[in-house]
Amino acid sequence: MATIVANYDGPLYIVVAKSLYNIAKIQNFPFTLPAVYYAAHFPLYPIAITLSSFLVGNFPYSMLVVTVLSSILAIYFFMKLVGEYVEKKDVLWMAFVFSIFPARWLIVRSVGSPEPLFIAGIIASVYYFKKEKYWAAGIWGAIAQLTKSPGMLLFISYLAIIFLPKIKKAATTDFSHWVKSIKVAKYLPLLLMPISLFGIFYLYKLTYGDFFAYFHSGDNIHLFFPPFQIFNYSADWVGTFWLEEIIFIYLFGFLGIQKLIQKKDVELSWISAIFFASTLFVAHRDLLRYSLPILPFILISFSDSIVKKEFKSALLLLIIPIYLFALAYISQNVMPVSDWASLL
Repeated sequence: MATIVANYDGPLYIVVAKSLYNIAKIQNFPFTLPAVYYAAHFPLYPIAITLSSFLVGNFPYSMLVVTVLSSILAIYFFMKLVGEYVEKKDVLWMAFVFSIFPARWLIVRSVGSPEPLFIAGIIASVYYFKKEKYWAAGIWGAIAQLTKSPGMLLFISYLAIIFLPKIKKAATTDFSHWVKSIKVAKYLPLLLMPISLFGIFYLYKLTYGDFFAYFHSGDNIHLFFPPFQIFNYSADWVGTFWLEEIIFIYLFGFLGIQKLIQKKDVELSWISAIFFASTLFVAHRDLLRYSLPILPFILISFSDSIVKKEFKSALLLLIIPIYLFALAYISQNVMPVSDWASLL
């Protein structure tokens, strides 16, 4: 368990949970990172850790409890969403596949990580958006936004879904009538997402004295132009020329989006496409982690193949390497912590 709780970036979120970005308190932890570095770690996951600690008794195990509960929530909403696309008898199988595949997802929901809460928020928001329950979509979207910065891509996706189909009429329609035709008022709850981001930046203004502290947090933002900078093997967060599997991540992402377009699923197509497009500019060896937000939708796009016995046979074989990879990764992806006293 000492290895599990020390996995990146778990201890850093514990620092935020115990300090809430207070610079004086941050200096009491056994890391040499500048205080502004923690601005890249959004507050909802650390706050959940703090709240859970009152029941669990310490922060490291509280962190794992939050991760596990968030994972359950993500799988629950995936089952609700995928139930709209597959037969009832296949829902549980799809949920099982989502729970362990790919192995990188299994890993992040087994250690201290905000991804399960982030992805739960995205899936829940999309589910309710498709049901036209915009208050629920906005609240869950805000939860995703308060957890990780790419949550804003979900809001941008919603804007594309709402406005782009109406743009053709804008040139030939009176503006006031055009706005009325969109029925903007019903979408207003979605503004909870940018409002929550503003709230985070205002918190940074109060704690760091810098509204834009997130953008000054150091090398936490791995977006570079032009795209495909990940193949620069000398880049700080790449550091290897063994990168061929990156091409397969792009391949399956693009194919999945095409399948969603063919199925005329406007919502999942736009959301997957915008998140996928952002990954083309990521220069980080761990690209699959950046791609996890579209994982549920790509699995749905391939659901007609995943429910077949051929895939089930393949996964039966893959369970072994998935477990071995996860075990090796978790055992090696450990932060050096000289003194745990301040983190307990």
